[in-house]
Amino acid sequence: MAIQIPVYTFTGFLESGKTKFIQETLEDPRFNAGERTLLLVLEEGEEEYDLSRYPAKNIYLHVVDDLDSLTTEKLQYWEKKHKIQRVVLELNGMHLVGDFYEKMPANWGIAQEVMFADATTILQYNQNMRSLVVDKLQGCEMVVFNRVPVGADIMPFHKLARALNRRVDIVYDFADGSTTFDEIEDPLPYDINAPLIEIGDEDYALFYRDITEEPEKYDKKTVRFLAQVARLRKDKDGIFAPGRFVMTCCADDITFMGIPCKYPAAAELKTRSWVRVTASIEVRYSSVYKGRGPVLTALEIIPDKEPANEVVTF
Repeated sequence: MAIQIPVYTFTGFLESGKTKFIQETLEDPRFNAGERTLLLVLEEGEEEYDLSRYPAKNIYLHVVDDLDSLTTEKLQYWEKKHKIQRVVLELNGMHLVGDFYEKMPANWGIAQEVMFADATTILQYNQNMRSLVVDKLQGCEMVVFNRVPVGADIMPFHKLARALNRRVDIVYDFADGSTTFDEIEDPLPYDINAPLIEIGDEDYALFYRDITEEPEKYDKKTVRFLAQVARLRKDKDGIFAPGRFVMTCCADDITFMGIPCKYPAAAELKTRSWVRVTASIEVRYSSVYKGRGPVLTALEIIPDKEPANEVVTF
């Protein structure tokens, strides 16, 4: 079904600035020219919406105290009742974004997702509730770090965002009211232009993410990395999937990330054994990706020993 109702999602923890930003956005005639809008609030902070400050007759505010009680049928009811054209969603930071998206009617679609983070507390949230921080950062298009002290080191915020989402736009909103976009460059920890790209044992997660997000820049290159042996489907003779177990946020979120590799003696490799893979890279159609993606052709497979850290992180 075609997307008919765009959803603008604003995430972040309590008192992170979501309400203030949404209020200002709805006051902006460039965004709000009277469109029939469902303003869906799943978190009530100290700041309240002032419906008198913008074209309010077509703004329909609904506060949901319990996400578990919200149903697709209820959302469809509000859509029809108000004849809405779009949804503006303020999501409780303690909720997983996907829990709401799973309830959306089929004709609703995500138009934009923005995360707000209080610079004075977000690093503590990341230490104590990392899975919730990861949930918000992984899917958003932009993250706004607000209340940043003037002169503060912004690198910890940059690293937090970039480790989880390489494509996210980062904005710093300083305590004096000034705002700036993040322009810090993130060089890869290996030389992608070298005749042989050597991937450090602790850098596999970054390599995997980069080659799967931007495979074309690796086409026709040669790479070497430490990996565990994994199998593809049994009908794939002469192919295996060297890779590593990667932890994104916590011990419950460890996933094996491998890349299909053509190797005539693949059947002789012991599953979960450690090997040093040297391979050429070709970007082409593969049933593994159900589209184009990086496929390795082994040039050399050498048995190797287990590293100090079996699981790698970003």
